[in-house]
Amino acid sequence: MFRRARTVAAAAALTYLIVPAPQGDRIVKVYGDLGAAEHVAVIVPGSDTTAATFDGGRAKPYSTPGGGARALLAEARALDPGSRLAVVAWLGYDSPATVSLAVATDTSAVAGGGELRRYVTETLRGKRVSLLCHSYGSVVCAKAAPGSGAAELAVFGSPGLGVSAPGDLGGPRLWAGSGAQDWMRGVPKLRLGPLGFGPDPAGPAFGAHLFATGEAGHSDYLKPGSESLRNLTLIALGRTGEVSRG
Repeated sequence: MFRRARTVAAAAALTYLIVPAPQGDRIVKVYGDLGAAEHVAVIVPGSDTTAATFDGGRAKPYSTPGGGARALLAEARALDPGSRLAVVAWLGYDSPATVSLAVATDTSAVAGGGELRRYVTETLRGKRVSLLCHSYGSVVCAKAAPGSGAAELAVFGSPGLGVSAPGDLGGPRLWAGSGAQDWMRGVPKLRLGPLGFGPDPAGPAFGAHLFATGEAGHSDYLKPGSESLRNLTLIALGRTGEVSRG
C-alpha cells in the first residue's frame, strides 16, 4: 500500500512540473433570498473549479457550483414550498487543478478555510448554516469548521478531511456520503508527510453520520431526482430525521 502511495505521489509531482495549477477565480453567488432566509446552505466545490466552470462549461450542469445551487434550491421548494432557504455557491478560494501536486496537499485548503470561516461568521451571522462540501472542497470545509458556528457539515466524494475524528472539527454535526460509482472510493486514504488527508470520513469507523447516495458518480451528488440531492437538501433544511442513511 505504501509503495503504491509513493508511486502515486511521484506521478503527481512529475505531472505538476508538466501541468502547473491554473490561477483560480474567486466567485461567491447567492441563490434565493439571503435576507429572509432562516437556513443557508453553502456549496463548496472541489478541484478544477474556475470562472469558466462555475456555472457552465461541463456536460452535467448540476456538477457546477451554480448548477448545484439551483438544483438544491429547487429540491427544497419541492419538499417544502414555504421553506426559507438560500443557497450560496462559494468559490472563495484558489481551487487546485485535479492533475497537480497541489490537490494532494492542504495549502489551498488552509487559505480557503480561513476565508470560508470569515464569510460564515460575518456575512451569515444569525442564520442556520450547513456546509455542503464536494471532493477537495471537503478539505476546505474541515479547515473552516472550527469556530464557524455552522450547524451541519456534509462532505461527499471526499479524499479525507485531514482529521482523525468528527470531534476535531469543532462543533458541526458531520455527515458523509460516498456514491457507489464514485472513483474517489478507489483512491487510498492515507497521509504521508504533506501529502494526503488521512482516513475516509465515509468509512464506517470514522464516526460520521452516513447519508445514502445511491449509485452516484463523483460529479452526481447534486443531480436532480437523486437520493443524494434529497438527503443533502434535508440536511440543509434541518430535517435531519428524514435523511435516509447510507
